[in-house]
Amino acid sequence: MSLTSRFNLRRLFGLFLSSATLLALVTGVTSANAATTLIHNVKGYTINDGKLAEFSAIQFTDDKIDNVYATKPSGIDSSVKLIDGQGNTLLPGLIDAHGHVLNYGLSLMQVDLVNSTSEQEAVARVKAYREKNPEQRWVQGRGWNQVQWPVDQFPTAASLDKLFPNTPVFLGRVDGHAGWANSKAMALAGITKDTKAPVGGEIIKDSQGKPTGIFIDYAMNLITDKIPPLSNAEQKRVLVKAMKALAEVGLTSVHDAGVTAEHIELYQELAKDKQMPIRVNAMLYLPSPGWQQKLDDGQFASDDHFFQFNSVKIQSDGALGSRGAALHEDYSDQPGTKGILLHKDKDLANYIRTAMAKGYQVNTHAIGDHANTLTFDHYAKLIEQSGSQKMRHRIEHAQVLQLDDIPKFAKLNVIASIQATHATSDKNMAQDRIGKERLKGAYAWRSLLNAGARIANGSDFPVEPTNPFYGLHASITRQDRNNQPLGGWISEESLTTVESLKSFTIDAAYAGHQEGMLGSLEAGKQADFILIKEDLFTQEPSTIWQNKVLATWVAGKPVFTK
Repeated sequence: MSLTSRFNLRRLFGLFLSSATLLALVTGVTSANAATTLIHNVKGYTINDGKLAEFSAIQFTDDKIDNVYATKPSGIDSSVKLIDGQGNTLLPGLIDAHGHVLNYGLSLMQVDLVNSTSEQEAVARVKAYREKNPEQRWVQGRGWNQVQWPVDQFPTAASLDKLFPNTPVFLGRVDGHAGWANSKAMALAGITKDTKAPVGGEIIKDSQGKPTGIFIDYAMNLITDKIPPLSNAEQKRVLVKAMKALAEVGLTSVHDAGVTAEHIELYQELAKDKQMPIRVNAMLYLPSPGWQQKLDDGQFASDDHFFQFNSVKIQSDGALGSRGAALHEDYSDQPGTKGILLHKDKDLANYIRTAMAKGYQVNTHAIGDHANTLTFDHYAKLIEQSGSQKMRHRIEHAQVLQLDDIPKFAKLNVIASIQATHATSDKNMAQDRIGKERLKGAYAWRSLLNAGARIANGSDFPVEPTNPFYGLHASITRQDRNNQPLGGWISEESLTTVESLKSFTIDAAYAGHQEGMLGSLEAGKQADFILIKEDLFTQEPSTIWQNKVLATWVAGKPVFTK
């Protein structure tokens, strides 16, 4: 995920239910006297004690589940609000174990370059956006991916300069690990041929040594530091906008993977003011401004459980698409390149050691096999030193693994925090990057489960779409949304439907130390659930990504209805 989201978020500029049933969904529990509600006539599924359980009705009082029932109970008290689910499917609220809420909200206010077909088309989209938003001081966007273009090479400032000679433009790559700037943006940032990249970053230069406009990883900060900041009030509006949009796709909780101390305070204010439509479990990014003091301030959970902070996020390397993922051996398609380690080894160890010693769960971004091995080496030593075996430390992405490293997840009680849609997005370039042999340990979800690992699933939005049904589909079919390739990409590493749902519900909750209140539908837990159109367990797997969310409930209240 983008390094700009860590330090510079402030700097980013600014099926169907009947009408009567929908009205009941919205009003049934919001009146002051509606304490207990029973939703019946549903195809209900939850995973309790590791096994799939089915039910047809669920009753909850205020925000807590009273019970789930195989059949509609008799002798219902007249004070209970009844809602007919009309035979639709009811699931636990889905949990994205790795997303970026503020960045996603900002992406809704920027140029969308996802699936642009060429450098020229990307520039055309920027032009169209600018015409509709002439008041913005900077033009920003994200989502371009040169691997999908006819010529697989980075774009340049020159193509932007033709249309934007006087307006600064900065566009993030789809993985957030590279940025594309025009000459005006570079001039405002003071970038010249003599500018050196910071540790953990790279400035792409041409044969004459002139910056081309592409900045990798930490080098992006040279540009983003010059972008005017958003106010706290603007940031809170963006966060709420993002959370409402996440509720629409069936997400009731998100692990926000890398925020600053300032953003933790913004979430605390939103939670206090009851303005959070879904739950957020935040990871403090190390290092970021004031991180030591924020760790010393201690962990936090709001009274209503909508916001929690008990973990940190550390980034060890970059991404595979931009060849920033740190590999043991050279990239197969670029000999002499092994990727980028974003920290000196002693600094990485210090961040991990400090957080573990203070009782925080440590979640380390590692995509390349070298970064994963290095992370495990530190974990093995520092978990024992800190006595934090029960903290369920995580590796975020765990994307390219040496086969010998796969058993270490279970051995060290480390969670593999994966993003299923990364595999279906990367399938056209992964073998080019790492070769067939190393691919045996890449996106290896079945191998992880077979070795006793626990998997938490997510999307890494806005790198990938927010819709969790895309991730469920990719987990089960190993196909993209055009159902390619036939039979699935490395299909032997696919998950079953139960395993996939588990990774987006109870195991994602477990990865956030919240399995006691979230992730399954059973008495005493929070009433977080969704109604969807199709039965996840009987529909054709190729269509899972098309499933529609009809309603999303969080803490016993509807936060979205279709």
